Amino acid sequence: MQEFISFLWDNFQLFLTYTGFHADNATTGHIVMLLIGLFFIYLAITKEFEPMLLIPIGFGILIGNIPFKDAGLQIGIYEEGSVLNYLYHGVRNGWYPPLIFLGIGAMTDFSALISNPKLLLIGAAAQFGIFGAYVAALQLGFEPQQAGAIGIIGGADGPTAIFLSSKLAPNLMGAIAVSAYSYMALVPVIQPPFMRLLTTSKERVIHMKPPRVVSQTEKFIFPIVGLLLTCFLVPSGLPLLGMLFFGNLLKESGVTRRLAETARGPLIDIITMMLGVTVGASTQATQFLTFNSVLIFGLGAFSFIIATCAGVLFVKFFNLFLKDGNKINPLIGNAGVSAVPDSARISQVVGLEYDRSNYLLMHAMGPNVAGVIGSAVAAGVLLGFLG
Repeated sequence: MQEFISFLWDNFQLFLTYTGFHADNATTGHIVMLLIGLFFIYLAITKEFEPMLLIPIGFGILIGNIPFKDAGLQIGIYEEGSVLNYLYHGVRNGWYPPLIFLGIGAMTDFSALISNPKLLLIGAAAQFGIFGAYVAALQLGFEPQQAGAIGIIGGADGPTAIFLSSKLAPNLMGAIAVSAYSYMALVPVIQPPFMRLLTTSKERVIHMKPPRVVSQTEKFIFPIVGLLLTCFLVPSGLPLLGMLFFGNLLKESGVTRRLAETARGPLIDIITMMLGVTVGASTQATQFLTFNSVLIFGLGAFSFIIATCAGVLFVKFFNLFLKDGNKINPLIGNAGVSAVPDSARISQVVGLEYDRSNYLLMHAMGPNVAGVIGSAVAAGVLLGFLG
């Protein structure tokens, strides 16, 4: 009997060594990351900050930071042969971002941009944040490829950030992806103070002319022309831009409704879940909690702020050359980043604070969708030079 009890005790002690409660498995880093994951879920549920992104990422952080004994069990995201590792291939090898762009294209209406093409310049101006952060990252000692991957955070485009970092800096992809998605979710918090700071009371109440009606012919020609122009200029952006414009053609052609509905519905929902969970799980404390991760979060914030300010300031500069009646409200300058449609909504919300009759949403959608194209082009430029 005593031998049997001893046998059970030895096996119980062995069992404990495999649990997350064992001191050799659980570290302070794991606890910190679990708290961060819970905070993301809290923001998503109570504040409704991008719940479609933050809940999968937050729960993924919980999954990735359950402590376990490294005994060849093939359960961790970085263990070859594990289920999570197979799912992570879509992030590491850049499969998920083009599929996300396919869905984005299928749900995006480019009418505001087609009706007023000069709004494309605002989307281009907002990309200054990317190159500003690239220079700052170089000054802080990052390699050129790493600096390019970090800079793309300023585009507020999670899929683009994942795609570029998977090519240029795979070892930093977890920090870059979580940073990009975090700042996308925090658009309502970060952008308004800088929009108010950089505009005058007179500028905030500028009324813009209603956009002209865009014909259906223009709508289905746009993705074809857009693909040829952008990809002839930046061929390295083809995986993202090609899928973006393909998705948009499915939507606007009028004859592929089922394909468009699949792309903007079930497909993008499934890929968003897989991408969010695996990106979150990749923040395993032993791999993620480094000084470089802290720097990346700081540079990401700097990049996003510069992008917001560049868009607003560009509109103010552009207005110097426009006649009265044709001027652009600078409050739509923030929408030049790629966070669709959240940045455009912020333009609308801030504009209504100063004039309840001034509806900026449709105007802001122009630079907002231009920002999607601009961030993909910027990623293609960086990949072409640094890849």
